[in-house]
Amino acid sequence: MELDRRTLELVTAAARAAAKVKGEAITALNVSVRLPLTDAFVIVTGRSDRQVGAIVDEVERQLAARGAHTVRREGDQANHWVLLDFGELVVHVQHADDREFYGLDRLWKDCPRIALPHLDEPLVGAGASLDAAP
Repeated sequence: MELDRRTLELVTAAARAAAKVKGEAITALNVSVRLPLTDAFVIVTGRSDRQVGAIVDEVERQLAARGAHTVRREGDQANHWVLLDFGELVVHVQHADDREFYGLDRLWKDCPRIALPHLDEPLVGAGASLDAAP
């Protein structure tokens, strides 16, 4: 199933927000056919507890600027794997070891990847760039 424009905008904004604070191995998946609870996943690797927290904070800030608010936030006590649920989008921010161990990329390998534009370029036709958001 193809994702709607709003979901794709949020996926791109989340990926760019993660990249802005040096998130690594950013992957976006269309899980809408296999998972009725959400349409897309963004999976990001952080190298430390502090970086995971910074990625989470920046993703929430950027998506809130676009009118999307966290429905549920889990795992932020230890900052090893934080899940941000925005309804149509779920963002997973994980330490490298946790990402390798739990293998979300492997578990959802049959879901189509969502192409992400170059994450350091401004968004075109989707409103202000990330740097212009409050």
